[in-house]
Formats: sequence, C-alpha cells, structure tokens
Amino acid sequence: MSEKTLRVRFAPAPTGMMHLGNIRTALMNYLIAQKQQGTLILRIEDTDTERNFDPKAEKIIEDLTWLSLDYQEGPVKGGPHVPYFQSQRNDLYQQELEKFISHDKVYRCFCTTEELEKKRNRQIALKQPPRYDKTCLKLDKQASETKAQTTPFIWRMKLDQTQQLTITDLSHGKITFDLKNFSDFPITRQNGTVTFMFANFVDDVLMEVTCAIRGEDHLTNTAGQAALYTAMNYTIPTFWHLPILCNIEGKKLSKRDFGFSLRDLKAAGYLPQAILNYLALIGASFKEEIMSMEELIEAIDFNAPSATGQIKYDVEKLRWVNHKWICKLPTETIAQLTRPYLEAAYPAVATFSETQLIGLVGHIQKEMITLEDSVKLLAFYFTDPVYEIATLEQVVSAEKLALIKTIVHDATTFTDPQVLLDTAKNNIKGTIVSPKELFSVLRYALMASTHGPSIHELIEMLGTTTCQKRFNNLLLLLP
Repeated sequence: MSEKTLRVRFAPAPTGMMHLGNIRTALMNYLIAQKQQGTLILRIEDTDTERNFDPKAEKIIEDLTWLSLDYQEGPVKGGPHVPYFQSQRNDLYQQELEKFISHDKVYRCFCTTEELEKKRNRQIALKQPPRYDKTCLKLDKQASETKAQTTPFIWRMKLDQTQQLTITDLSHGKITFDLKNFSDFPITRQNGTVTFMFANFVDDVLMEVTCAIRGEDHLTNTAGQAALYTAMNYTIPTFWHLPILCNIEGKKLSKRDFGFSLRDLKAAGYLPQAILNYLALIGASFKEEIMSMEELIEAIDFNAPSATGQIKYDVEKLRWVNHKWICKLPTETIAQLTRPYLEAAYPAVATFSETQLIGLVGHIQKEMITLEDSVKLLAFYFTDPVYEIATLEQVVSAEKLALIKTIVHDATTFTDPQVLLDTAKNNIKGTIVSPKELFSVLRYALMASTHGPSIHELIEMLGTTTCQKRFNNLLLLLP
C-alpha cells in the first residue's frame, strides 16, 4: 500500500435496496480507512435515472447510519470534491473527455449496434475472440469530423496493443494485462453521456482515491481502468477485488436467497453488529469469531486478504453470530430493540414500563436467535397455552404422567414456589419419575412447552394466580 494518505470510496447505485454484497464492500472500505486513519468517501453512482429507486440516496445513508458505517466525505456531509452524485458531475466528465480528445487518446466510432453485432458473430463463428476491429480508427481526422456532422458516434479508447500494464491488487498481488488481448472500449454513449467505466475513473482521479475496493466481477474491466490512468499519466490506485458472495450451492447470491436484502435482515431482527461481524468473518481467519467493530479493526490484516474468487453465505452461521450478539448485549438494550416486535404482536406491551419489559426479556434473552423470536418465546405470557397430551406423552410416558398428576393437583393451590418445588421433588423420590420429567410436565402446564425458563422464573413472570389456573387447566386434561 502506498505511503500516501489512504482514500477509499463506497460507490453504490441507488437502483435497489442495499444487499449483503455491497454492505460487505462498504464494510471493507470502512475497516481499511479506520485501520490506516484514512478517509472514506460515499459517492452515489446514479446515472441510470430510469432505474433509480432512491434518487437522493436517503435509504443508502439511512442503512449506513444503522450499520454505524460512518463516512467522512459525501452527500449531506459535503467535502472538498462536491458534488458526490455522478448525475451532477457531467461537466467534470466532459472536461476530462476533452483532455483525452486533445491528446489523441480516443477516436470517434460510427459503427451501429447492428454492425457491431454482425462482426461479433462472425468472429465467434471463426473461433476468434470477439473484439472491435478498429474500423473507425482508419478514418483520418478530417473524414471523422465531417462524418460526425451527420452521423451518430461514440468515443472509443485508443489502446496501445503493444503495451502491458501492471496493477497491484491486495488479494492477487501484481497483475499484468497484455493489451493485445483487449478491445478499444467505448467511453461515451451516442447521446454524449460517458460510460460507467469512464465516470468511475474520472471520479476516482478527482477524488484522489488511492485504493479502489470492489467486487471480483469487476476484475475484467480493470485493464481498461489501468489504460485510462496510464493514458494521462495519472497514478494507478491500488485495487482490492473482493470475493463474490455465493449461496451454499455456489451460485451468486440473489434476491431469492434469504438475507440478500439488508431490509429483510433488519425486519427479521438481525442486529447490525452481527451482520457486520459475520461479513467480516467469511473468507477470513480470526482467532476469535465474535468481535466488536473496534476489535475487527485491530484484528483484520489487510496485508494478507483472501485471494479466493468467491465465498459462501451461510445463513445458519449468521444466525449463530446473531444469537451470540443478542446474548452479549445488555438486557436493557435487547428489551428496547424487541419492543416494536412485541408491541405489534401484543398491543398490551405498549403500556409496559421499561423495567417490566426488561424483566420479561431477561428470561428469554439467551434463547433468542433473532429479535423477532421474542414474540414466539413470550407467547405463553400473553396467551393461555393450548395443550396436546400427545405432545406431552412424547416426553413422559402415560404411566409416569399418572404419578405426576397428583403433584399437579397439589400445584393448583400452592402459595410458595419453593415449597411447591421441594414437595414435588420429595414426592417422586423412590418412583420411576425423574426430576427432569417432573419439571418438564410442570413447565408444560405453564407454557405448553417442555423447554424454556425454570419453574421459578415462570412463576415469577406469570404470578401465582395465573400459574394455579394453568396447573388446573392441564389437570383437567390429564387422563
């Protein structure tokens, strides 16, 4: 990495919701900027006006804020290289294009789409690599200018095909491109606007980006980027091509895969800390797996990142990381985060004090995988359980249930939880009933589940009267 002050950019297009792929790109930009005391720029690549879903980038900024991925320059914050929306930078692109024209680095191309397609198909039929054949480069300057008066054209980059260009990539090391294997690529469209590649190059130059971090799928156009820098004697930045996120089957992650969209994960109750922690873990190796952002910044090694072309997204591992973070955070925080889910399912929660809600959530916190799980785990508190004796008999035999029935009967009039439990344990001594089976039945009476908080905790949560009632309800169903 150059000794020059690090400047990186996250440059999403506002054509859809943020997804795990571009979040991981944003995260790596953030981590390297923090690690090296550099600057993170947010730049919005909004030139596709027809597909712009979020034209002011409000949702992008909202998502980055939720993730605590703070940038130093960009929309809202400003900076020395305004504007930070590509749609507002056309004059800057035209100025740079004029430099390329005046330095004879580009030429007009008048070939139609149909003509280009015919040439391509013929080359493929002859088993030749499909490349532009430089037809329009053969026109002299006067002929090109005359034809431009009446015929639509684009500007193409004039590659020196005797040249070899070398870039430095953090994952792959030195990569050399032989330009004889590349085609003179377009840098404008027929309407005069510049291509994505040219706009991206101009912005990176003017914003003094020193390291361009992007997906492995952009590696193929890096030769063109390097050619643009070299043509004007600009310093080529360091690149870092991140592995492509794939599903378990090895296919590129798509909208069909759960968790592809950040909004889906957020709605399902995944924590921002867990999402970022997980995205930092995949494709890397750390001694510890559950780490705060500060710990990630300290632990990550940008001198030896993964060189693999793809990494697999495993939702089960993400669920595990999320569970660990739910257990790690203070109960007060988790209670506050679960309140919207619980209020939506159980309107009465809106009247609960903070202390009351903390008391409830504290009993289920270690059982939660996502925040949304709080609804299911606390269902027994808000609604009377529905019993199925067949379910109970899968855990305790009918013979043992008959012995436990007497204990359940006594429980319908208990007043002291400890006396209830001590008496119950004494009553099964010397019988075929184990303490685990006994407490499974008592727990089932209180919440229609054999797994969950302890009997003591359940009595504390529900209160004596409710517990007596539920013991009685189960007793009525026992054979």
